[in-house]
Amino acid sequence: MTAGRLDFFHILMNAGPMVQFVLLLLLFFSVTSWAIIFVKFFYLRRALSESLEFTEYFWKKRDFSDAFAKTKSLHVSPVAQVFRAGYIEFKRFSTPSVKKEQAGGKRKNFDVPVIQSIERALSRGITAETAKLNQLVPFLATTGSTAPFIGLFGTVWGIMNSFHGIGMKGAVSLAVVAPGISEALVATAAGLAAAIPAVVAFNYFTQKIRVIESEMRTFASDFLNIVERQVHSVIQAMGQEE
Repeated sequence: MTAGRLDFFHILMNAGPMVQFVLLLLLFFSVTSWAIIFVKFFYLRRALSESLEFTEYFWKKRDFSDAFAKTKSLHVSPVAQVFRAGYIEFKRFSTPSVKKEQAGGKRKNFDVPVIQSIERALSRGITAETAKLNQLVPFLATTGSTAPFIGLFGTVWGIMNSFHGIGMKGAVSLAVVAPGISEALVATAAGLAAAIPAVVAFNYFTQKIRVIESEMRTFASDFLNIVERQVHSVIQAMGQEE
């Protein structure tokens, strides 16, 4: 190792088996975390962009059929997928055969199961999309909470070996102690290097997911209000026909 300079590869090759295992494990955590960070960053950015695009399109057109067709090109938008879940359930109840079957003899209560069924469909859609948004994110929390302790374990183990070697040789000097301890401390530095970006990314992604989830719930509530008005209009029209 060059004086005054740390060579990670040199340290890895000359460390003990346990410290090598710890460093390789931390390398796995770090590489995996960075891969997740890049994937989730672009995914959430696209999800927010497509959700905004769909919401603007929906309120501009105010037509369920056009909005449903629009969702086919917005595969990543959670709001669009929630709308699809609610619209499919709405269409199932809005067919003439179902309306007659459900409304026959019980016209006053027809709107209750319809609204409840659509509300459950929207809720299932929100749950499914939230789970999709949270995929891989818990690994960042795991990395942030465990990597420093894994690194600390490697450091403690390395220092123990260093002092054991000193005891076996019976020689104590800074030149003997310093290299072993510095190599052991690299494990702690590696643990922090893996944990800090993971924690920052986890907090960032969690905040973005909360924003998207709030958008889904707001849209679902607005959509359900529109459906309620339409269902009531259908009930009134069916009453006038009789």
